[in-house]
Amino acid sequence: MFVTTLVVGLLAVPCLGSVNPAKPQMGWNSWNTFKSNINETLIKSSAKSLVDTGLAQAGYKYVNLDDGWQAFTRDSSGRQQPNSTRFPSGMKALADFVHHMGLEIGIYSDSGIYDCAFYPGSYGYEERDAATYASWTIDYLKFDNCGSFQAGTLSPQERFLRMGDALNRSGRSIFYSLCQWGNQFPWHWASFSDSYRISGDIKSAFGEDSSGVCQSAYCLNTGYAGVSVLTMIRKMRELSRFQRPGSWGDMDMLEVGTGTMNLHQEQTHFSFWAALKSPLIIGADVNTISKVSLNILMNKEIIAISQDDAGVAVNYLPDLSTEHKVQVWGGPLASGKSRYVVLALNYGLDTTKITIPLIGLPGLNRSNLAKYTLREVWAGKVYHHGGDNLVLENVALNQTKVVVFSER
Repeated sequence: MFVTTLVVGLLAVPCLGSVNPAKPQMGWNSWNTFKSNINETLIKSSAKSLVDTGLAQAGYKYVNLDDGWQAFTRDSSGRQQPNSTRFPSGMKALADFVHHMGLEIGIYSDSGIYDCAFYPGSYGYEERDAATYASWTIDYLKFDNCGSFQAGTLSPQERFLRMGDALNRSGRSIFYSLCQWGNQFPWHWASFSDSYRISGDIKSAFGEDSSGVCQSAYCLNTGYAGVSVLTMIRKMRELSRFQRPGSWGDMDMLEVGTGTMNLHQEQTHFSFWAALKSPLIIGADVNTISKVSLNILMNKEIIAISQDDAGVAVNYLPDLSTEHKVQVWGGPLASGKSRYVVLALNYGLDTTKITIPLIGLPGLNRSNLAKYTLREVWAGKVYHHGGDNLVLENVALNQTKVVVFSER
């Protein structure tokens, strides 16, 4: 009875995220590359690199500090405070710098007594911390669940709701991003946030998981870290239909540019995060990122799929796919003349041909096929439609062909 009441109550809660984004957020986060070893100089240089490389102009506007910015104790008034050695100018001055660059700034805290590195969490201090972030002109809060074992008398839902409510009353619009690793299946209850993590932490690997990683979305949340790109995509087979504007399921940060994947793997990674409407948060060092990876992250056509006006994620099409060999996904688009997108991934074969019967693409207006132009995004190839099948030649191992159907 209690569980039913809780679920019904959560479904009735309005979006507490004060941003309520119509499109998935884009930006950069310090964690994947630097872990808790961050400082003022690094954050400033990263903000400057977002602008200088053109990433900011492409839409990557958030500069997010992850764990490691804090002092180990609160100040005399009980407020969180920055590490004075790493951030000598303070958070307000850093926020002013980032804002002056035309960007927005994010910060990190935890729903427990401590965070993952045992800096002070926000449990019991939600109102004070939200007010502090607002006074620093923070724009984004990543809210973790590492300290939950010190605050286990309250459910994750209640702890996350408390901070969401505090942010709403802070007097500032602050993006609210939950980081609870898919714990207790947040796609069923986390719609009060602006985005929520659907799984454990991503690993900088295309197909190799760490031990104990859960392969599907519903398997008791085992393996909270070390999830590969392919496994993250596999989980979204069950979750893509939960994606909707206002509260986005987050597949974790992008590993494009971290030096562990080849060209086709990085293209596949970026394509699926965009088409599945996951936030696009760069995890690489943008000060040293390669030109090849930078070009992937700045591909305008893939970004347009992410930021499409329809806000609908692609769905896995099992009738057109072969397990451990080929995956085919498809979904509608609504920006400009774009009307549909297909992703075809070869993840188990030598270079191969993938034939997709157009009648098998749900939601595609097949009566107007002659009016469509079909463009393969990564190759820049235009197909002149003249049959019932989309035939994709020479699809390499771990390569994804992304084809956009546009009205002529």
